[in-house]
Amino acid sequence: MEILGEKLTADPSRVVLRPFHLAWQSNVSEPSRAAQLVADILAMGDDQAELELGLIWKDFSERHWQIGQIFDERFREVAEDLALDEARVSPVKRRVIGAYFCHEYSYAAAALMNPSVVPHPDQSGIADDQLRFVMSMRAVGEGHISSIAFREGIMGPGSRFQLWPQSGPAMAAVADDRHRCETDEPVDVHRLAGSTISNSVLFPVTEAQRNGLEDLRLVQFTHDGGEKEYLGTYTAYSGREIRSELMRTRDFGSFTLEPLVGRAARHKGMALFPRKIDGRYCMIARQDGKNITILASDSLNEWDDEGEPLIRPRFPWELVQMGNCGSPIECDAGWILLTHGVGAMRKYSLGAALLDKENPGRVLARTACPILSAAESDREGYVPNVVYTCGATAIGDRLFIPYGISDSAIGFATTTVDALLASMG
Repeated sequence: MEILGEKLTADPSRVVLRPFHLAWQSNVSEPSRAAQLVADILAMGDDQAELELGLIWKDFSERHWQIGQIFDERFREVAEDLALDEARVSPVKRRVIGAYFCHEYSYAAAALMNPSVVPHPDQSGIADDQLRFVMSMRAVGEGHISSIAFREGIMGPGSRFQLWPQSGPAMAAVADDRHRCETDEPVDVHRLAGSTISNSVLFPVTEAQRNGLEDLRLVQFTHDGGEKEYLGTYTAYSGREIRSELMRTRDFGSFTLEPLVGRAARHKGMALFPRKIDGRYCMIARQDGKNITILASDSLNEWDDEGEPLIRPRFPWELVQMGNCGSPIECDAGWILLTHGVGAMRKYSLGAALLDKENPGRVLARTACPILSAAESDREGYVPNVVYTCGATAIGDRLFIPYGISDSAIGFATTTVDALLASMG
């Protein structure tokens, strides 16, 4: 395993504009604090409102794209919630109200971790020995809320890789219909026009996701007709309960976030195979907290069968528990499944197994020793002694493996398929 030099770490300078809510205090008084705040702004003289908007613009306009559009949209949401007569509010005061109901949020101030990677939807201009990729990252910010951030880059030739720079301000994706977020139905969100994939962030939008979107496991899925779609399972955390959900996108411009249902969906760490096998969707999971299991379903969204154990801990470095490290990767020899194991002192290490291509419930080989463990420079962090990935990708005969470091940072590694297979017994 070759460790590549670059690392990504927490970055408090990456901020987005988010709605600022006073609703939690609305029962303190009547009218609500939100209504009182709007009344105070409407009571401003026109000159004062102009001055206030000018100060806001001076402070924040260079830190955010489309700030006026965001303020206008936030005003419309507040006006709808408070039944305001929009026609009686001047354009200046609309933007001032929108600004008062927004705030900056540093989405990656605490950590970047647990990445997964897939081929980019645009491979134009790329050499045969290169791959343009999209990498998802779990970003942790204020209040320890997890969101999904992205980086784009190019891998190859060989072990060379380059991340594209984040050339502008970050922007939060927005829900197509915010009222649908109040239901348990699928929710559509979209990247704002002018924002690149690398500058876009997906935040929790439903009650079930309130405290985080955790550990997205992306895969480029090929449907029966040959069309491709990016699918990603992740853990939605409400602050009290977890459940597995599915992200769907074809272009990383618009996304659908939908809950998975069934007994198996109550657990975290599910990873889809990149195509159906024997006419059924298949998933790698961990249903008992210790062993890796394999599931199958006729529906992409319904997972009632809790499956059968696939891999049990055998070696000292994995005796506490095992889990998958993303979707299986198809190669000539079968399916390569990256795994993680937890050993003494709660040390996380990466391993791998080879599954039969036609019957992935059959394990052909597995690594007796870790293929990647926390080295001296990677041991320190919010959760020490952890390396973890949510998914790798293949470029020809080489695997590109981004990985989380101690729940704090992201590193990069690569190996050849032949070398990985040779390490299995």
